[in-house]
Amino acid sequence: MLTPDVLPGALLPAPEHGDVPLTVTDPASGAVVAQVAGVPAAVAARAVTAAHAAGPGWAATPTARRAEALRAIAADLRAAAEETGEGSLALLVTRETGKRLAESRAEIGFSAAFFDWFAEAAPHADGSAEDPVGLPGRRFTVRRVPLGVVAAVTPWNFPLSIPARKAAAALAAGCTVVLKSSELAPASALRLAEICLRHLPEGALTVVAGDGAGLTGALVADPRVAALTFTGSTRVGGIVAGRAAARFLPTVLELGGRGPFLITEDADPEAAVEALMVAKFRNNGASCIAANNVCVHRSQYDTVLRLLAERVEKLRVGDPADDSVDLGPVISRTEQDRLNGLVTGAERAGAPVRYGAPVPGQGTFVRPAVVECHDDLDLWTGEIFGPVVAIRPYEDEDRVVDEINGWGYGLGGYVCAPADRARALASRLRIGIVGINNGAPNHPRVPFGGFGASGLGREGGVTGLLEFTTEQTLSE
Repeated sequence: MLTPDVLPGALLPAPEHGDVPLTVTDPASGAVVAQVAGVPAAVAARAVTAAHAAGPGWAATPTARRAEALRAIAADLRAAAEETGEGSLALLVTRETGKRLAESRAEIGFSAAFFDWFAEAAPHADGSAEDPVGLPGRRFTVRRVPLGVVAAVTPWNFPLSIPARKAAAALAAGCTVVLKSSELAPASALRLAEICLRHLPEGALTVVAGDGAGLTGALVADPRVAALTFTGSTRVGGIVAGRAAARFLPTVLELGGRGPFLITEDADPEAAVEALMVAKFRNNGASCIAANNVCVHRSQYDTVLRLLAERVEKLRVGDPADDSVDLGPVISRTEQDRLNGLVTGAERAGAPVRYGAPVPGQGTFVRPAVVECHDDLDLWTGEIFGPVVAIRPYEDEDRVVDEINGWGYGLGGYVCAPADRARALASRLRIGIVGINNGAPNHPRVPFGGFGASGLGREGGVTGLLEFTTEQTLSE
């Protein structure tokens, strides 16, 4: 764990200490984990200057050399995942975000996997097609070129893997990156950047932490920024996208979702609940593809509800550094109050609530719960982003599919049914990532992104690499 010494709020070629104090506290205990000297919005211009200066050299670096750097970063991250005790990266992530220590180690490994994958995929960014026209006396070449400086704006819930997914793709494509970390979890992102900078040229990756709105606005407005990748809420994403559109800035947005989890009448109820526990409670429920609205066929509803309540009652809530614990705290008092308010509001409206075990008195813990919902509850109509299950029966499959597609969100979703039927049902959903009989549908090698208000573009896979390139046609 970091001592509460002051860390620089920016990692630039020349160290930058700011005057916007960010105190990182452990949500399980309230203890200070680190102090980050957050930087004002004006420092964003310095970060862009460094990235812009490094851009031509990094773009001209042979693909094999760029891939070598990414693989070296991945190797260092895997080594960091093995470290234990005070000072380890995994413990820092746990103390900063409240996720279980095992999940923090897994996130470090997942971050390494992104650097490995984009190192492997990097040649796709250099792809060219010669003479696709076949016109006598003329020669056409279509080649891919990097966009330039990429501004990457990241949230707190995955302070390593989301920055890694964005930075690795952009760097593999030959772009330089300015990473704006979450003000709620800046220390983890700064540690990630320190590892990356062991293997990158000066300016290829810069990091700023501080006032989120101010720094993001400054980055989007800077004419030297050539692309934006943003992960956050749909509300904030809409504001950022509007500003980016005014500059015709290529933009990748990964926004909110409603995470429908469908269990059909012929699904295996025990297997479905097992998948649901993963999809709902991973990362304390704070995942953009977490199961959010659980829709169970009426014939299975009582069985699924009983099995689910039994599992939730056994969840152990406590210090996330304790390996025997299943759930840690949520990130802040604000989130704790919001989630508790959703549950008590549903209860006051007459919704039956089945609670899990009591939670510790100290820290921002939320008691896990299963809430039987009706359509107009706030708990049902919004993104929960915490360890609370909203569940409801359905009878008509066509109707529930139409309802889900009418929400306007389509990031992650789940279908539990016999395989052929599940694939057919998934194909009817306007959702970018669908888990079929499993609760963990994400992987670095496949595209990640949504429909509608859940965002634009894709991260991961070859598609996520090509988002940071454009095509140039040469006619001779």
